[in-house]
Amino acid sequence: MRRRHALALGGLLPFASQAHAAEWPTQPVRLVVPFAAGGPTDIPARVVAEEMSKALPQRVVIENRTGSGIIIGTDVVAKAAKDGQTLLYTTIGHAVVKALFDRMPFDPVRDFAPVALVGQIPMVMMVNPRFPARDLQGVIAHLRANPGRVDYASSGNGGALHLATEMFLSQAGNLEANHVAFRGSAQAMPDVLAGRVPLMVDVAASALPYIQRGEMRAIAIATRERSAIAPDIPTFIEQGMPGFEAYTWHMVMAPAGTPPATLRAVNAAVNRALGVAAVRNRLTELAMQVVPDSTPESASAFLAAEIAKWEPVIRQKGIRAD
Repeated sequence: MRRRHALALGGLLPFASQAHAAEWPTQPVRLVVPFAAGGPTDIPARVVAEEMSKALPQRVVIENRTGSGIIIGTDVVAKAAKDGQTLLYTTIGHAVVKALFDRMPFDPVRDFAPVALVGQIPMVMMVNPRFPARDLQGVIAHLRANPGRVDYASSGNGGALHLATEMFLSQAGNLEANHVAFRGSAQAMPDVLAGRVPLMVDVAASALPYIQRGEMRAIAIATRERSAIAPDIPTFIEQGMPGFEAYTWHMVMAPAGTPPATLRAVNAAVNRALGVAAVRNRLTELAMQVVPDSTPESASAFLAAEIAKWEPVIRQKGIRAD
């Protein structure tokens, strides 16, 4: 009798564990953003968190933890309890951090469980209007004719804009250009607008206002097909660079070991928020292509593909973070 009773209890334990995990959240949820408040990652995170809070029994509270790139904030989540109460809102930096730094306090794959891909923001190549090229093949021809004599700007060494430009230079025929790193794309723009650093790849949210005002000339957008947010800008692909796509992206993650039922509950809350028209519209205004039906499995596959895409660029070019 005792043995049958123990077996019966043992059979119920997995269900009890799942039921407990499904009770998420039991207290306010910390959504850690490893970037400064008010920035291009923080703003979409707050849009999503606010909508999640409306549907959940507990609030989702943004916690900005900056320092050492994304490392300090990301490490907070890596070491948090595996209960879904502390989550990470991160970007493409998560896919490249391991290749850029010699030592880190966490492993970006082993220590995290992707929950949902929020969306992707495409990158745009633009040039100062006085730059002699008017399209992508013109840029390539000019760089080929002037090896090592053309400067390009980025938001910082090892950042997404730097990596995308280096991938372009490599895939266009191992072209040579001089990288001028700034402390953010906003800090680069005065020199780009003045023509001192005539070429830059930037995220669409930052690039499009300058292009729309005629202060910069759009060359190409790094999407598979022309984007609804900038239908007049031709893609790299249609201008002769097959498969060239480059985005920054936003993703929600949890500490590795978080119960699957909790991951599913968090995923449902994120997707429910992204399904609200006002949220989608606001994120579209920020040049994001929203992914409303991401799953933990598809988010994990996406992260793996991004790591496989960018790590060879970093290794080949010998890029290190500042």
